[in-house]
Amino acid sequence: MRKDNLERSGAKKIAILGAGNIGTAIARGLAASGRWSPRDIILTRRRAELLEPLRKENFAVSSDNRAAVESAALVIIAVGPRQTEELLREIRPLLNGGHTLISIVTGVSTAQLSEWAGKKVKVVRAMSNTAIAIGSAMTCLCASPESAVALEEAKTIFDALGHTLVISEELMLSATALAGCGIAFFLRAIRAASQGGTQIGFHSEEALLMAAQTAKGAAELLLRAQSHPESEIDKVTTPRGCTIEGLNEMEHNGFSSALIKGIVTSNEKASRLFKKDE
Repeated sequence: MRKDNLERSGAKKIAILGAGNIGTAIARGLAASGRWSPRDIILTRRRAELLEPLRKENFAVSSDNRAAVESAALVIIAVGPRQTEELLREIRPLLNGGHTLISIVTGVSTAQLSEWAGKKVKVVRAMSNTAIAIGSAMTCLCASPESAVALEEAKTIFDALGHTLVISEELMLSATALAGCGIAFFLRAIRAASQGGTQIGFHSEEALLMAAQTAKGAAELLLRAQSHPESEIDKVTTPRGCTIEGLNEMEHNGFSSALIKGIVTSNEKASRLFKKDE
């Protein structure tokens, strides 16, 4: 789809540039929220044919980043760290004071984004995860003081797609490790629990359902009651009971330590994904 085929009428339109897994998840989440029609969301990718499933869902798809930016007031940057400068310099002539730029790119600062996009553009950084497609994301946001209004706009958008937290920019890499990578860690834990369920007698599909629903329930206990995990654990551990014995066996084998080390390792890797001077 080229420039002439993209609508230019609505200030509500959103362009998602670099629509891979997280970009398409954001698009589906925005549409599912009911605040945007799929037709208000333009997704771009160099190989636009890979977005054909999205076209069938009535999203606008294109390989033309500049045309997409012309058509939208809100631009979400979802490319890899090393592609970000090239993309922003490509679209810079089309950006103006009416645009808000939201970057979900790991490791690229708001100062760097502003330098490449132009000082007149309002810039926000966001870190989310793929649960955004179903309105259950954990999203962290930050912005420079001059983009405070844009930060509130971004928070309103992401509030409709799960939980949001405004943090300092120095914590954005840490947020990537804990919430962005973290969703994979918790999925792996659910997978392991389901395998244990199969070993003790359940069919695999039954075990997976039980493990996933139990994990969901555990998370809801903490979110709704705002309680501490240990206080909820205490409610299901009895003296000489099977729960405490299972927990202790997991700890003896490094369960908590492995999870902590995984998060720290992901954080260290995230810090190396993009270096300004490279």
